[in-house]
Amino acid sequence: MLAAMPDSAPSPLSTGGVSPHSSGDACPGTLRLHRADDGALARVRIPGGVLSADRADALLAATTRFGDGELHLTSRGNVQLRGLGAECGGELADLLTAAGLLPSAAHERARNIVASPLAGLDGSPSLRPWLTGLDRLVCGSAAAATLSGRFLFALDDGRGDVDALGADVTLIAEGPETALLRIGAEDEVFRLPAEDAPRAALLAAEEFLRAARGSGAWRVKDLPDDVRAEVARAVGPTAGPTVHRPRPRKAAAPVPGPANSTAAISIDVPLGRLSATQWRLLTDTARRYGNELRLTPWRGIVVPGPFAHDEAAETLRTLDAAGLITAPDSPWTGVGACIGHPGCAKSLSDVRAEAGAAVGPVGRLPVYWSGCERRCGHPHGEWIDVVVTPDGHRISHVRGERRDPPAAVRSDHATFRNDPAALAATVAAARA
Repeated sequence: MLAAMPDSAPSPLSTGGVSPHSSGDACPGTLRLHRADDGALARVRIPGGVLSADRADALLAATTRFGDGELHLTSRGNVQLRGLGAECGGELADLLTAAGLLPSAAHERARNIVASPLAGLDGSPSLRPWLTGLDRLVCGSAAAATLSGRFLFALDDGRGDVDALGADVTLIAEGPETALLRIGAEDEVFRLPAEDAPRAALLAAEEFLRAARGSGAWRVKDLPDDVRAEVARAVGPTAGPTVHRPRPRKAAAPVPGPANSTAAISIDVPLGRLSATQWRLLTDTARRYGNELRLTPWRGIVVPGPFAHDEAAETLRTLDAAGLITAPDSPWTGVGACIGHPGCAKSLSDVRAEAGAAVGPVGRLPVYWSGCERRCGHPHGEWIDVVVTPDGHRISHVRGERRDPPAAVRSDHATFRNDPAALAATVAAARA
């Protein structure tokens, strides 16, 4: 059995090591702001996507006071604040610390943890002990402070939704007493007691850091095969026997609408951008019921209940009227985009406007629009990839790690820009 977790959490704004990659790892945080064309950007890590109503209020206060007044959801269930003044960093950190959103200055970019959003709400096991335990362990580890801002932990309740996201370290609930530990994308997973799972996940991350020292690797997938095997061998004797469990190919987001009858409601957010009015509606709803929001890795939000049937229906009608996605037949279902122009200097087009102009019947596959080849925030699994290049829009079908030849390419970018109907038709055909 692994050693017991520490009895107490680290003190606020505890200090720790500095990442050896810090000069090259440009992932923003709340203490390291990123310069964008629309102002500075802060990324607030929300482990497991779990927010109390009071902490959600604090995020709204932060963007209202310092930013563009909107909340931007990420593909890891975190929140970005955009349009920040360049000199607001200290005051922003003070506000987030007071709200409990910044427990460790040294670890704030390392707290990348996604979790199954419906865990404990539809008959699946609760992941809260793992989530609080792992976050506490990460914040208490000097080594973990050196993790790249790209390194990702995933906590899966057994349904395979976040296991499919390709995290660096994944914990999977196998039963009340048993967990599985996956390192990278390996099909061989370790079986161990559920109570030992958070410490095993941290150990895997620390072993990755030792193996990656001097290699420039940010994530487990960046390691050579033999080095990944070394990490597994180091964790194995402590974790337990291995079993074969292939990683799911498709990451299934919660379906917008009621969840498990009325145990919760789920909504999606068009392009991941929430106005102050929409955010207040959601936090007010949370305060009336479970006092919690769960941000999903698919730029959606789950509001735990329970709700009476008529209450759930009325709440969904109100959220739908506010412009949120409350049913799977919404034209916005499965549509995503990076921030694009003018917010990003590298973007070659206003892809959010293009995505909006191309919204139509729900497609079989999700579609993601990127303003440049970096494809920031793109989904995982299978999707239609629309990338703006200097020569036009490249539209490809992506299946996991494989990309099919472009389904459609226009060499004249201006043609599509002046003919949004043609672009929309091409994308719709690819999604179908």
